[in-house]
Amino acid sequence: MPTAPSTASNAEHSREAQKPAPTLVPQVEARAAEAATSHASAVRLMFDRISPTYDLLNRLMSLGIDRSWRRQALDALARDLPDGTLVDVCAGTLDLSAAMQKRWPTRPLLSLDFARDMLVAGRHKAGRAGCVVADAMCLPLRAESVAGYICGFGVRNLSDPRLGLCEAARVLEPGGICVVLEFFRPVKLSTRVFHAFYGRFLLPSMGRLISGDSEAYTYLSRSMRGFLSRDEYALAMREAGFERIEATDLLWGIASIVRGVRTELVPSGGRA
Repeated sequence: MPTAPSTASNAEHSREAQKPAPTLVPQVEARAAEAATSHASAVRLMFDRISPTYDLLNRLMSLGIDRSWRRQALDALARDLPDGTLVDVCAGTLDLSAAMQKRWPTRPLLSLDFARDMLVAGRHKAGRAGCVVADAMCLPLRAESVAGYICGFGVRNLSDPRLGLCEAARVLEPGGICVVLEFFRPVKLSTRVFHAFYGRFLLPSMGRLISGDSEAYTYLSRSMRGFLSRDEYALAMREAGFERIEATDLLWGIASIVRGVRTELVPSGGRA
């Protein structure tokens, strides 16, 4: 004869039901404290939802320009790159990993993302890469075990991008290269106008049409305006333990590449 659920079990289910749904927070400075966990969960769920149509929408929205941007990011990574393991962080559907595998066919390569469905969707592109479900702010890697670190269009979604930089500094060996390709908050008037049209109108509309998820693409557009500027991110990179910082705008500053070299000594915030 079936037994009735215990009072404790009922209370536990009630607490779960009362928990608020995780919330996307476009403004990076508003993700602190209690909002951080909720934002991280919401981002993971969002990317898992849109993973089936992510590549198609990227190609349509960028007209293929994103391929050129990734090549330039890899050129920045290749310069003075030490021997050793390469990591693609926030790897998504592995576009960067596939290009890295082709460029460095004998190097150990790890592709990390905390949205499992994104990795699964792109797994066929880079068969030699080791795919790991992992958080960019807490990487499952030993200190000073990586020669090159790259992140394409992922850091603005982190709950704490500065912590992500500290983690990059921790896992990179001294002299290792860190490259970030991102849509930073625009500061030039012409770029702000482009972002306003692209982000507020075109991106959500195309996202709704192709993926059926206008909420995700509305967040992605708002996250560009709510993120750090290119120069603010370069300063954060220096504070995390990088030197020889270089920042390069792509296509009038619509996207940018920020590159740094890991110093011999990492500040205490870098958790070395």
